[in-house]
Amino acid sequence: MNRWIAEGFGLGRAPVAPGTVASAAAVLLGALLLRLPAPVLWGAILATALGGVAAIRGAGIEGDPGSVVIDELAGQLVALLGVPRPGWGWLLAAFVLFRVFDIAKPGPVGWADRRDGAWGVMGDDLIAGALAAAVLGLVRVMVQV
Repeated sequence: MNRWIAEGFGLGRAPVAPGTVASAAAVLLGALLLRLPAPVLWGAILATALGGVAAIRGAGIEGDPGSVVIDELAGQLVALLGVPRPGWGWLLAAFVLFRVFDIAKPGPVGWADRRDGAWGVMGDDLIAGALAAAVLGLVRVMVQV
């Protein structure tokens, strides 16, 4: 059960780009939940708790294998907190920004990625999601959406 959760409820077994598949699934889930910000926030909190405590530690996973994608689900949901209103343009922007920060690992994202244990697995994606949400927030302010 713990491994299934760590693998993002099976998404981590995608044959190609499991992290991107998990992020896309989170965007689709977010599209359903974005009518109100609270469900997205609670989704991010739940994915973080499941990933950090039950899945990563409980499954005895070492490092950050590609099949573990609960961290991408949590990080993408955090990025969606920056979406000002439902719309595919905003959802796509959140997806792209999160994936860029997650893959490039600038500054604090890279620092968190080098940590051990659950924080190393979850932390980089949560920070990447927060950075993506911050960029979306800046864009929202700049274009006064």
